[in-house]
Amino acid sequence: MDFALTEEQQAIFDMARDFGADRIAPHAQDWERQGTIPRDLWPDVAALGLGGIFVSEDHGGTGLSRLDGTLVFEALSMACPSVASFLSIHNMCGGMIDKFGSAEARDRWLPDLCSMTRIFSYCLTEPGSGSDAAALRTRADRDVQGWRLNGTKAFISGGGYSDVYVAMVRSGGDGPKGISTVIVENGTPGLSFGGLEDKMGWRSQPTTQVQFDDCIVPTDNLLGEEGHGFSYAMAGLDGGRLNIAAAALGGAQSALDRTLAYMGDRKAFGKSLDQFQALQFRLAEMETALQSARIFLRQAAWKVDQGAPDATKFCAMAKLHVTDRAFEVANQCLQLHGGYGYLADYGIEKIVRDLRVHQILEGTNEIMRLIISRALLAERA
Repeated sequence: MDFALTEEQQAIFDMARDFGADRIAPHAQDWERQGTIPRDLWPDVAALGLGGIFVSEDHGGTGLSRLDGTLVFEALSMACPSVASFLSIHNMCGGMIDKFGSAEARDRWLPDLCSMTRIFSYCLTEPGSGSDAAALRTRADRDVQGWRLNGTKAFISGGGYSDVYVAMVRSGGDGPKGISTVIVENGTPGLSFGGLEDKMGWRSQPTTQVQFDDCIVPTDNLLGEEGHGFSYAMAGLDGGRLNIAAAALGGAQSALDRTLAYMGDRKAFGKSLDQFQALQFRLAEMETALQSARIFLRQAAWKVDQGAPDATKFCAMAKLHVTDRAFEVANQCLQLHGGYGYLADYGIEKIVRDLRVHQILEGTNEIMRLIISRALLAERA
C-alpha cells in the first residue's frame, strides 16, 4: 500500500500552498475585519484551475479527483480556513451541476462557474431544519412562468455576495422524495437577503439568510430530475465533508507550524519552551493527531473516487475525526502560546474561531455519529 503522493499531486499541493501564502495569508486578518473577500481574488484562483475542481475538462474544469481536492483545500487553508472553505462551497455546487445537470445545464452554468466570473452558493439549511434537512419547507410550485419559490434559507455563505444560488426546495409532498434542486440567479425578482450574521469565525465570508417571496425561476432552472434534489444534496455533502475536513486540517497544521516557531523563540526559566519535556510531549501528541487524521481523510477521499459502497460512512468518519482533532490541536496551540495566543497579532485565535464551525456545518458531528452507527448496523444485518 503506497501512501505517498504522486509528483502531480505534490505539485497541486505546492501550487495551492504557495498561492495561499502569497495572495491570501497577508490579507486574511484585513478581510476578516472587512467581513468580505475581495472579488478580484477569484479570477486569480480560477486561473490556477481551482474554480471548477470537480468539473470535467469538457466544461472548463480541471476534473480533479476527490483526493486531489483535499490537497487543494488543506493547502489553501494553511493561509485562511475561511477563504478556502468558501471556495469549497463554490466547487461543491460545480460538482453537483456537472454530475446531475443535463447537457444544456452544464453548458449554461459551468463555464462561468469555472472561470469564477460568477460565484455560486449552496442553499440547504433553513431556520427550522438544520440537521433534519429532509424537513425543509421552502416551496417550489409550478407556475405558467416556471417555478414559484417561497421560503427562507439560513446560514448561507455568500448570501447577498454570490451570483447564483443552488437551492433545495420542496416541489412535492413531505419527506426526501418531495425535494428538488433549482438554480436561482441573483437579481431575480422575489429573491432577497437578510442582514449579515455576526459570527464567531469565518468572518471574511458574508453570511445571510436567503429569502424567496414569490420568486419566479424558469422551468429549465431545475437541476436534474424533479424529486431527486435530496439525493443530489446528500451526494454533494459527501464531497463537502471531505473538503471541510481538509480545510480544518490545513488550519490546524498552520497553527502547529506557528507554535513550533514560537516555542523555539519564547524563553522561560532560562531556556526556550521547546526544551521542556512536558511541552515536547504535547507537540508529539499534536503531530500524531494531525498525521493520523491526514491518512484517514485521504483514505475516505480514495473511497469516493473508487465509488466504494461504504464511501458515505468513511466521509462521515473522516469529517468527525479530522474536524475534532483539528480543533483540539488548534486549541492546544493557543494554550502553548499563553497570553500571546489570545492576541489577534499571532493568528492563532483566528484559526481556533474558524475551525470551531467545521464541527457543525456539512452535518454536525453528532449527525456524523448517527450516519456511522446506522451504516454499522446495516452492515451487521
